Amino acid sequence: MKNRFDLIIFDWDGTLMDSVDWIVHCIQQAAMRRECAVPTAQAVRDIVGLSIENAMKQLFPDEDSENRQKIATDYAQTFFTKQIGPEDLFPGVHDMLNQFRSQGYRLAVATGKKSKGLQAAINATGVADLFCTTRCADQTASKPNPLMLDEIIMELGVDKQRTLMVGDSVHDLQMALNAQVASVGVTCGAHPAATLQKYNPLLCLNYPTDLIGII
Repeated sequence: MKNRFDLIIFDWDGTLMDSVDWIVHCIQQAAMRRECAVPTAQAVRDIVGLSIENAMKQLFPDEDSENRQKIATDYAQTFFTKQIGPEDLFPGVHDMLNQFRSQGYRLAVATGKKSKGLQAAINATGVADLFCTTRCADQTASKPNPLMLDEIIMELGVDKQRTLMVGDSVHDLQMALNAQVASVGVTCGAHPAATLQKYNPLLCLNYPTDLIGII
């Protein structure tokens, strides 16, 4: 894999930021407050990476759109009560991103988060200046639609064959497949290796920092 890529696109939650358990907690709390059936932790993990609208449809299929919107609002309010800082990144992520930039890689983020939420997170964790561009679910189509990747690749003028997607969920790797982009799965977030390997990643690693020395 050495010298194979020019652009590395990372998912955010569960890939660079250790936030999946907090997402699970906030969604379960929102469901309880709205007196809805509380989804299991794995059910919530299964929606990490989707837009909030698609996530709510999958988690609460028996609720009407108005109530799903109320659950989503409640979830967001709880999620943002936590003060985010550099320590919320997985260990070594900041140094890894710096190293990849110094080696000449172009870096981007493709996430199911809303753009306001991602901007707040990358600013709070101190990595905003390390990414060439980002795409969020409220700016384009939700994963696993490939449009998010296609737009990043087009904006940066990089060959699709020289692009790598790194993510922790099936939605990340399915998006990469749909975009005909190589992928690497990481098991520190939503899904285990046995699940991710069904989507033909080049590798499944424990953490994104395990990429150091491989690419």
